[in-house]
Amino acid sequence: MLSNQVIETMLERKSIRQYKDESPSDEVVKTIVRAGQQAPFASQLCSLLLSRSREKNPLGAPLLFTLCVDFHKLELIMARRNWKMVTNDLSLLIFGIQDASLMAENMVIAGESLGLGSCFLGDAPYKAAQIAREYKLPKRVFPLVQLAMGYPAESPPPRPRYPMEFVLFEGEYPKFSEETIKEAMRQMDDGYLAQDYYRKADYMIPLEGGRPEEFTFDNYGWTEHISRKWGQWFPSPQDLLKQLAECGFRIGS
Repeated sequence: MLSNQVIETMLERKSIRQYKDESPSDEVVKTIVRAGQQAPFASQLCSLLLSRSREKNPLGAPLLFTLCVDFHKLELIMARRNWKMVTNDLSLLIFGIQDASLMAENMVIAGESLGLGSCFLGDAPYKAAQIAREYKLPKRVFPLVQLAMGYPAESPPPRPRYPMEFVLFEGEYPKFSEETIKEAMRQMDDGYLAQDYYRKADYMIPLEGGRPEEFTFDNYGWTEHISRKWGQWFPSPQDLLKQLAECGFRIGS
């Protein structure tokens, strides 16, 4: 592989959950946000909320950004042009999620380049109404993801990723052989077990429905962890649809 400073910054990225007491300056914050703004956008359907309250912020982070899908601003602009929104909310949400996600990643890379670490917090959509009340959000603004950020007080290794042949498919999507699947699982599990990740975190997702526990921290790897997560959590979309509705979004009939 080729390498340069930008690529090395990206490849060395990892989630940081412990932060130093030092708070980033206003200049650092503005630089990170401006870099986020320059991400590829379809319609700039996103806004940022910022909390500097270490006492309230998850992980005690000095900065907590909440990235929101924002139709409100666009609808204000359209009204001044004598237009009304007719595009359905699901389509707009897809584009808004793209905009906010690209912005978030630019912010992470910019932060890393300035010596900051960060951690994505993915449960914002499931407490969107609470966040909306806290920040006095107008309707048509939906909290998508939160990003804790600050100067790292820890230095964990980068986490494992799938082998390239399980990610990059040229020409057409392949039919995976058993060996290819096993190798992808092995790379992820062996990598996490070598870092003793789940034991150090003291976290193993409990089994539901009376399924017997067959794992310990000696063999509980990433593939079992991610299988338990999406094999047990959120079987119904109703909670998420309710949060969207409270923020002024209608999905479906």
